[in-house]
Amino acid sequence: MKARSLLLAAMLIGSFMYVTSRADFHLGRYLKPISPVGQLWTGPDIAHGAGFGTDEQNNIDIYKTAHLATVNITSIVMQRNWFLAVVPAKGTGSGIIINEDGMILTNNHVVRGSREVTVTLANGRKQYKARVLGADSHNDIALLQINAATKLPYLHLGSSDNLQVGQKVLAIGNPFGLSGTLTTGVISSLGRTLGDEQSEGRLEDLIQTDAAINPGNSGGPLLDSRGEVIGINTAIYGNGGSSEGGNIGIGFAMPINKAKEIIEEYRTRGHIARPTLGAQAVHVEGDLAEELGMPRSGGLLVQRIDDGSPAEEAGLRPPRQVVIVGNYQLGVGGDLITAIDGKAVTSDADLDRAVNRKHAGDQLRLTVWRGGRSQEVTVTLGAAPEVL
Repeated sequence: MKARSLLLAAMLIGSFMYVTSRADFHLGRYLKPISPVGQLWTGPDIAHGAGFGTDEQNNIDIYKTAHLATVNITSIVMQRNWFLAVVPAKGTGSGIIINEDGMILTNNHVVRGSREVTVTLANGRKQYKARVLGADSHNDIALLQINAATKLPYLHLGSSDNLQVGQKVLAIGNPFGLSGTLTTGVISSLGRTLGDEQSEGRLEDLIQTDAAINPGNSGGPLLDSRGEVIGINTAIYGNGGSSEGGNIGIGFAMPINKAKEIIEEYRTRGHIARPTLGAQAVHVEGDLAEELGMPRSGGLLVQRIDDGSPAEEAGLRPPRQVVIVGNYQLGVGGDLITAIDGKAVTSDADLDRAVNRKHAGDQLRLTVWRGGRSQEVTVTLGAAPEVL
């Protein structure tokens, strides 16, 4: 019995050794793998990334190039402290290198009133003293120059003429001093107008975006999906409605075409001169216009003409008396501007908008209602004093 058991064992061992020694033997044919308890998937032991999506790769490619041409700008201005002593204060913002020789585009409010402007390149190691070539305070744009020893990376300026609400945009800058920060979003709206408290004016035709823009982003590029600059990040709505707070998804950029006009003016004339008319007006229409003896369609009623201004030289007439309308004083008896360059006026902003689309020395054709009839007044625009 014992001998038979030994013989059977020997036969089994021999058969196993013969089968496993064959070249075409695969253990996987006979053994079913057992998943560990609790494992919810089967697959390779090493996970492999699926790669970047098309939109992700687009963001990556744009950033690799664009952030190298986005600089950090530090300005030193003199301010009064609580004890009315004049002390230096530091401000920060961003800028866009627009040619290989170191010309930089930024916001005027980033460098306004500065005694010293320092530009730091994207690598953080190279710093340069910058010279302010000129500024347009009404459009919040400034042009700087640094003198670098080597040619610099720069961004191409695109067009802001055919932008569409919903198109993708990317913003690069130095929010809160965090250099080289990229945020993405879409164009939320076009043609926005904001009050500019610092210049007591208006910023016209702004691009609204939900790409996160925070303090320190000012002056940096707003880019399209081709990596071209379509705007200059300019303003935000912060928490509580203050531009000093954090981003809440409402940011604004100045269209790049306005900056291109200023750059071209500097290149051709050697300076930046904002056009000026020297007149202020308020829009009236409907019943109020009729009560004042003007056409019901109304227009811009001139309220003030500056002495020696282009408006005065052209013969535009100021009000002769003041009346009370509700809680407001209104100058009457002066010219009513009904059209500008042949286009009917519809709001208070029309006159400023028309002037800002011109250059100093250009002409503005005004249609005015005077003495019960319409007539034309042609004004040659002057140059406003440059304030840096």
